[in-house]
Amino acid sequence: MAPPIRILLIRHGETEWNRLHRFQGRSDVPLNEMGIAQARALAGAVQSEPLVAIYSSPLSRALETARIIHGLHPGIPLVIEGELVEMDLGSFDGMDAGAWASKHPDFLRAWQEDPAGVRMPGGETLAEVQSRAVRAIHRVTRDHAPGDHLLLSSHNFVNLTILCHAMEIPLSRFRKIRQGTAALNRLWKQGDGLGVDVLDDRSHLQPSRNAGVKA
Repeated sequence: MAPPIRILLIRHGETEWNRLHRFQGRSDVPLNEMGIAQARALAGAVQSEPLVAIYSSPLSRALETARIIHGLHPGIPLVIEGELVEMDLGSFDGMDAGAWASKHPDFLRAWQEDPAGVRMPGGETLAEVQSRAVRAIHRVTRDHAPGDHLLLSSHNFVNLTILCHAMEIPLSRFRKIRQGTAALNRLWKQGDGLGVDVLDDRSHLQPSRNAGVKA
């Protein structure tokens, strides 16, 4: 059997809005100083990987993270992939998380009880995010050979929905998975099958902690 395509799925480094606990779906917020340091640490963690291509969300926080990694892999293409963009949070984009919870108690209750069936006002559902994100993975991998190693730089909700799909976890239980800033996930794709070997690895940021969960 041909070897699988290996996919390093990463979340971008920290932004000021991450630090301040503000929702930042499609808002184009750049990395802060900590986020740049996290991206550099992540780049060092994957420096020895035999990457053949890097794909990134067009948002600056993901693209800047990808470019820092690309600096250690200058001979390969860095491609902007629009369907890796973060979830459209609609009118909630930019809101402080604490203020949001107090201002929208009915929505919060629905989001807690049935996150898979809730649409962000003026935005997307988790199912829509998952559909386009998984579609993107299948599309980009068609251009690569068995055994190739790819890196995808994306966002919290996008990564969570991809990981739910790969681990056969219903979207209603997506909170079982975590994605810290600059997290590294190791996936494989063989035929139409997608699986996970390592989940939410942040050991490059805190050597004694968060060594990654074997899936």
